[in-house]
Amino acid sequence: MRWPGMPGLAPWLDFLCPPRCVFCRAEPASGHPPICRRCAATMSAGGPRCPACGRPAHGDTRCRRRFPAGGLVVLADYADEARTAILEAKRPAGEPVAAGLGRLLVEKHRAILDEWRLHAVVPVPMHWLRRMSRGTSAADTIATAVARGLGLPRRRLLRRRRATRRQNELVVGERPANVRGAFAARGRPAGLRILLVDDVSTTGATLAECGRVLVEAGAAAVYAAVIARADGWPGDDADAS
Repeated sequence: MRWPGMPGLAPWLDFLCPPRCVFCRAEPASGHPPICRRCAATMSAGGPRCPACGRPAHGDTRCRRRFPAGGLVVLADYADEARTAILEAKRPAGEPVAAGLGRLLVEKHRAILDEWRLHAVVPVPMHWLRRMSRGTSAADTIATAVARGLGLPRRRLLRRRRATRRQNELVVGERPANVRGAFAARGRPAGLRILLVDDVSTTGATLAECGRVLVEAGAAAVYAAVIARADGWPGDDADAS
């Protein structure tokens, strides 16, 4: 655990009472937030993906489709332990889990993220009514951890203009229309190279709409990072984008 107000004692207290992993809550772990080696490997598992679109890579062939002007990185497949962690991260008590996922996302893709020469990290915004009902925003917590890991500011350069139906309630073809016009730019994104962060993506409709809004507002480039891409899961119980 962390020991606020006692920085000098923290190493000794952590030695006597090792912090527990935010995922398994069993094994002693390290880092901020603490993550054990087993969970770090498990949560980051998955085959290679195309850095342009985030889809599973096949051989050495690189996809020509990019999101929406740069690229997309993914931590894990939306399955097993990663899926369980994402669903837990959507609850207020799961904010340490969301932060842990953000930390692993940076660790896995540090080279690509550095290559993108980013200026700011921006979470996909949740409508205030849903935020009030849920008590937290996983995307916001993940984005905060990603920004910290990259040493960049987390900025709220998007706002949600209206509440939309959950994307997982719709068939794939209905999702782009559901989020069209649902977001607006705020602040000053002009000239910035932005990393857009969300928890799950399926069709990419939400990410594409947010990216379009930021580019039209003057952003120099928009890239995206998500914890999982739900390949083949168009109707799952996550708020897939």
